[in-house]
Amino acid sequence: MTSPRTEWYRPMTARDPQEEHRASSPLELLFDLTFVVAIASAAAELHHAISEDHVVAGLFGYLAVFFAIWWAWMNFTWFSSAYDCDDALYRALTVLKMAGVLVLAVGVPAAFERFDIGTVVLGYSIMRIAMIALWLRAAHDDPARAPIARTYAAGLAGIQLLWIGLVFVPAPWVYVGYVVLVVGELSLPVFAESRAVDAVRSSAGATPWHAEHIAERYGLLTLIVLGEVILGITGAFSPALSEQGFSIPLLLLGVGGLLVVVGLWWIYFLAGDDQGLTTQRVAYLWGYGHYVVFAGVAATGAGLEVAVDAEEHVAHLSATAAGFAVAVPIALVLLVLTTLRHLTWAPGSLAPGWVGFGAVGVLVCAGLAGLVGIGVAVLLMGLVLAVMLVGYLLRLRRRAAAPLP
Repeated sequence: MTSPRTEWYRPMTARDPQEEHRASSPLELLFDLTFVVAIASAAAELHHAISEDHVVAGLFGYLAVFFAIWWAWMNFTWFSSAYDCDDALYRALTVLKMAGVLVLAVGVPAAFERFDIGTVVLGYSIMRIAMIALWLRAAHDDPARAPIARTYAAGLAGIQLLWIGLVFVPAPWVYVGYVVLVVGELSLPVFAESRAVDAVRSSAGATPWHAEHIAERYGLLTLIVLGEVILGITGAFSPALSEQGFSIPLLLLGVGGLLVVVGLWWIYFLAGDDQGLTTQRVAYLWGYGHYVVFAGVAATGAGLEVAVDAEEHVAHLSATAAGFAVAVPIALVLLVLTTLRHLTWAPGSLAPGWVGFGAVGVLVCAGLAGLVGIGVAVLLMGLVLAVMLVGYLLRLRRRAAAPLP
């Protein structure tokens, strides 16, 4: 039986990146749940902005807010892959970080609508207190990698002070400052790891991370953002089957949305992503590139809700524009995810031809929405993804049946 002391305190030494059967912990799963509200709020704001034909402003607001959400998740996910000791102090600091995520979620509407980032920065300040404490603890318990951990702690503190200052900067300079600080956020891991690797090359090396664990963590967040697509499907089925009447176009839209979510799920979980996560360079590429994947999947859900509004004639844009609100994020997810996979691993990757067919196919379906209706257009998008997957599976079957040379 584990001693009480072990439950209260375990040294925060680096975990073995080759550890077998490493899986996400219940605490990590609980942490992920705090992002559901924030992602749902960002998608809802994008939905309303597009429906009101404020597409450009809505898109920029969404990308800015989603970065804040995604980066908060990224910071903890990669740290926990390296230093999850799961003792009482680690859990307490994780709960503090979760509180910051919830504050961030409250601030999403204000940041989206008028770029009032005060509440979001407050949420980040709470999260940064937890992350700085975690990095300083890692520096204490893992002396070989202390230069890395201290660089992270100092960098997070400095950048957060600049974010707090940015709250008081008026437009348009606040937008310039936002871009500069985003670049700073993205650069910190690269700077910390490269600087520290040179310092400890002969001993411990860079911050470790577990490839299978990281791939699983990314898959779990993918399931959360797919929930936004399912919410959009529910928005179609609910009025289609309401007591006020039966709507075939909305029913077709819902069926098409279901095919879309299954298609995106199937494409993402082809398995094998961890096989290519072998170097720090690939880790940056994979981790940062997923910003587009996650944002695109959540935006697909917002697009489906826009399509419902267009079918019910409450949106201030055409059926064709609503169709592109669904198709564009799908095409982006297909192209970016497949590019990441071809740059990091080969087994199981979708062939470029099939990906091109899927991306172009959904965009063509969106262009037909003004002729066939938005419901039929979304159904056709779902069928395009289904055909793409069937082609991929048949290709695998032929490859498996081929005689060995």
